[in-house]
This record gives sequence, C-alpha cells and structure tokens, in this order.
Amino acid sequence: MGETKRIPVEQIEKFIYEIYKNVGMSDEDAGICAECTVKTNLWGVDSHGVLRTPAYVDRIVKGAVKVKPSISWVKGEDGPIALMDGDAGMGYVVAGKAINAAISKAKKYGVGIVVVRNSNHFGAASLFARKASDEGLLGLVTTNVIPNIGMPGNKKPVTGNNPIAMAAPMGREYPFSLDISMSAVAGGKILLAQKKKEKIPTTWAIDKEGKPTDDPFAGFAGILLPTGMHKGLGMSLFVDIITGVISGGPFLQDIKSMYKNPDDPSETSHLFVVFDPEFFLEREDFDTRMKKWVEMIKSTPMAKEGDEQIIPGEIEFKCETERRENGLPIPDELVTDLNVLAGKLGMTARL
Repeated sequence: MGETKRIPVEQIEKFIYEIYKNVGMSDEDAGICAECTVKTNLWGVDSHGVLRTPAYVDRIVKGAVKVKPSISWVKGEDGPIALMDGDAGMGYVVAGKAINAAISKAKKYGVGIVVVRNSNHFGAASLFARKASDEGLLGLVTTNVIPNIGMPGNKKPVTGNNPIAMAAPMGREYPFSLDISMSAVAGGKILLAQKKKEKIPTTWAIDKEGKPTDDPFAGFAGILLPTGMHKGLGMSLFVDIITGVISGGPFLQDIKSMYKNPDDPSETSHLFVVFDPEFFLEREDFDTRMKKWVEMIKSTPMAKEGDEQIIPGEIEFKCETERRENGLPIPDELVTDLNVLAGKLGMTARL
C-alpha cells in the first residue's frame, strides 16, 4: 500500500475551496464544491472525494464544465415535479440546487421530484440524499453514467454503475444512509487502488478481453461486473430510464466519460425525490415509529456476544468522528498531484 498523509479537515477544505476559486468559481459555488469534497472523505468514501479534484478541475479548465452555468427550469418550477437544465455546470453545484428545490417542493406538496439533464458528475449521491434527511425528510437520489458494467459474454459494457442513494432521519446523531452503485464496486475504488498501488479482487472487473483481473489499471480500462449479476444490471438499466430517457438527455453509450472525453460535457442526468413524512403522519408519530424501527433492528440476536446489528449510515458517522479528530488520510501520490495543481493555478498554499 502507498503511504498516506493525515491532513486536518479545515486545512484541506480551505485548500480545495481556493482551487475552485482560482478556476473562476464564485465564493458560494467554490464553498459548495469544497464542502461536498471533504464531506465525502469524512464518511470514508475516499473514491468519490478529494481523489476526483484534479479531474474535475481539468474539465473546468478545458471548458467541459462551466464555472458559471445558467441553470434553468425547463418545466414545473412551481409544482411538485420539475425538470431542470444544468447547463453543463459542476455536478456538485447543479445537484445542490436541484435537491434544495426538491426539498422545498416536498415541504409544500408532500413530495418533491426534480429531474435534471445536462449536468456533470456530482460525486457521491448520498451528499444530496442526506440533505433531505438533515431537514427531517426522506431522500432518494440517482444518476446515470457512461456504460461500464456488463455481464460475462459481453464484449462491451451494457450500462453504467448507476448509483442509488437513500436517506431518512432516525432521531440519532446520524441518519439512515445507503449509497450503492450497481457495479460490484464503484470505479472510483479501482482508481483509489491505482493510487495506493494495490491489487483488486477478481470479482470487481474483467479486462478488455473479458478475463478476470486483479490489476486496477486493466480493470478500470475493462468492464466492471454488476452487483448481484442480473439484479444489478437490471436496476442500472431502470435508473437510466428514469434519468437519461425521461429527461430528454443522453443515455447509455451517448453519455460522455469525464475521463475518456475530458474536453466534453458529460450531459449526465439526475433524479432527486424527497418525501415529507408529515404528509402521511404527525411528526411525533413518525419519530416514535422510527425510534421503534431502530430498536427492533438493534435488538437483532447476534451469533457473537457483544456484537450489534449496524444500520446503514452508522459506519460513516463513526468514520467522520474519527477523521474530524485525526484528519483525512490522503495518499501521498494524490497530495503531490494536488500540490502540482495548486502550483499551476498560481496558488501559494500547499498540503
């Protein structure tokens, strides 16, 4: 494994903020990007956080991602369901506006649904599902990406490892939070293995020839395997329908890759769904029922004495607590990449 460096949360968030400011973003949008980036690493999702910064910035510099997009409503601005055009903006920024709109709609109508077209990669989907749970609401977020998963026998990927994130308040220090992609693992984890100089399990991907591989470079260049095989493949295909197809945006092979097509907007489509439990129940009743729900899960009998059933979101909470105290572990190679990027942008700060 490559060496890592522990960097204080405040230091790296300010550093990322300055990077986005130096490529022309407003204070607000640079702050959104920095917050989303660091929060992802705090939860232990290192494959979708700081690691992505050089690629995101490269796309901004090349004009693939607009730093000042004209995000607009195509239809439904005043109703419970809407379609938004992201104008090739930064995924973090576009998705932030979309989920905030879905939250407002849910508070007014009981449910808020915002479909987005013409956006870009927005990092971890849970960033936005958890914005709903932070407001006492239930959130579901998904997006389509370029085809990179397939079944044995496919010579090319069929569909993308489209993620689905879900979040709900539980009356605890952390919400229920599940964020899963439809591949056995997210492609970002294979990228992280490259940075750490680690091998990958042969169940993660096949190479270009369709053969199992433990090489992260061959795996990333090849085809990812779906989680649950046909189950994951089928779910991914449906996500592409409810994002790319119904939004009027690209789908399947028409989507552009942020890595293979760094000069072009990805034209990614997203879906944000938010439910207000108070449309169905009194808040006190919902809170009581959620408390009982948690207690039932936590009382699950375990084979080993002292063990307790973990609820999705709990591991991320524990990771965030530890990393806020000890800093984010960043691979040395990534630290070097970020410092080189800062130099190119004329920044004096270094990690």
